[in-house]
Amino acid sequence: MTKETGFFNLRNLSKEDKYKAVISAAKPLVEDEKNITANLSNLAALLKEAFEYYSWIGFYIFEESKNQLVLGPFQGRVACTRINIGKGVCGTAAAKRETIVVEDVNLFPGHIFCDSESKSEIVVPIINDGRFFGVLDADSREFSSFDNTDKEKLEELINTISFIFR
Repeated sequence: MTKETGFFNLRNLSKEDKYKAVISAAKPLVEDEKNITANLSNLAALLKEAFEYYSWIGFYIFEESKNQLVLGPFQGRVACTRINIGKGVCGTAAAKRETIVVEDVNLFPGHIFCDSESKSEIVVPIINDGRFFGVLDADSREFSSFDNTDKEKLEELINTISFIFR
């Protein structure tokens, strides 16, 4: 990927190699931009372009005064605007401050169906210097799309770009 063109081809790479490419592209993509919305928008687009099994990818930002997650930049279908902490996969990951991988959303107690075609999901909390900022949420229209590689690499991605959350 070049910063100038924004073009890269990852189609023939393994999942692990795609993540390596995305992680190496992420920091240069966001390091010179101070606007969080622009950075999160580009990160969502980068991930959506790289992983064809992502039907939805985006960010929910923590709104402390209301104890809710509020929809941020994303790629995909229209989404739920607000999620209470502790509700659904995103709210549960936020409450626990840990990544949650769901192979079948129909089996997750209290799952919030923003997209009725969603079958599996992964949610990664965003924490910088001990402060919780929100979550990265990815959905797929296939069961069991997300595994330990997704978990480890998305956590690595969040750690790599956590400096944008100040």
